[in-house]
Amino acid sequence: MARTTTSVCKLCRREGTKLFLKGARCATSKCAVSKRPFAPGVHGPTSRARITDYGKQLREKQKAKRLYGVSETQFANYFDASVKMKGDSGVNLVKLLESRLDNALYRAGFAKSRAAARQIASHSQISINGHKVNIPSYRVKSGDIIAVQDRKTAKQPWKSISEDLKKYVAPSWLNVDADKLSVKVTGEPTGEELKQIFEPKLIIEYYSR
Repeated sequence: MARTTTSVCKLCRREGTKLFLKGARCATSKCAVSKRPFAPGVHGPTSRARITDYGKQLREKQKAKRLYGVSETQFANYFDASVKMKGDSGVNLVKLLESRLDNALYRAGFAKSRAAARQIASHSQISINGHKVNIPSYRVKSGDIIAVQDRKTAKQPWKSISEDLKKYVAPSWLNVDADKLSVKVTGEPTGEELKQIFEPKLIIEYYSR
């Protein structure tokens, strides 16, 4: 994703929900959304702007884009791919976003936030099926084995992460091996795992208008 100089806490406040862009901090009382549950700007909590149908669609798109940390072009490409796939376009969109390497690392408990997972991937610390991969947007598929490269496992922070993984409960589509610091992709998210803080249907309507 293109670098942004905007405070990530402001992004959460603008969308009116926690996007967990700062990992564990977002679950504490220090979270900006908890302290100031209103959009940033001079009008603050006094703003009475009415939101249109287009505005609702835009906010859902922005929420999803910021949650997964992708650029505008990347997100539009995910939409294009989702409508070409069989089945519900909204469900397809979520599955495509969830199948990103950085998201899989985050879901598997290898990082506290997607931004941290993106850094792990881009710094060439990960291999997939024995081959080094440094592209955060790489699309993982069923059967893939994602692992920390052997030369990295003995170093921090991987030693402590390995211990944390033993207590972590990963989604059903990811099988995590805490000792080997690896995760096998066993399928795709289903049922409750597909539910997100954004509404995919409104995103599809946004791009289809």
